[in-house]
Amino acid sequence: MAADSRRRLGVVALLGLCPWTVLVIGSELTLVFPAGLVNTNPLQFVSIYDFFFRFTEGVPSFIESWRTGVLLYLVALASAVSGVVWREDLRITALSLVGAALSQVGVLVGFNRRLGYVALPVGTVGMLAAVWWYYWPLFGASESSP
Repeated sequence: MAADSRRRLGVVALLGLCPWTVLVIGSELTLVFPAGLVNTNPLQFVSIYDFFFRFTEGVPSFIESWRTGVLLYLVALASAVSGVVWREDLRITALSLVGAALSQVGVLVGFNRRLGYVALPVGTVGMLAAVWWYYWPLFGASESSP
């Protein structure tokens, strides 16, 4: 069971390293990670702290759900870490990942409403796939059969 906990932790950690939203704006690319944004023109990284606390002027309201998703992701990551060092509550990890995934829908809809923007839900799909693959079967395993 410890190997399963480490495998789940690895998957949850990888979800924090992949872009959650890929924005295609004309010929430019912006990658939205849990830690911040990577812009390709010019190539730069803007941390989530800088984005929300230093450059708050002109930030669209729909991007606020990105912050919520990051907080939910950190709860899921902490829960997965606890599974390796002690015990993991699978419900907390799975529901936090689902919440983080669904929080990004607002970001997707907000950007896709803008002319010339295409937002791709890489993180949302990845988080929901991880929950389905690694956590969903575990909910059925705890039920007692008649």
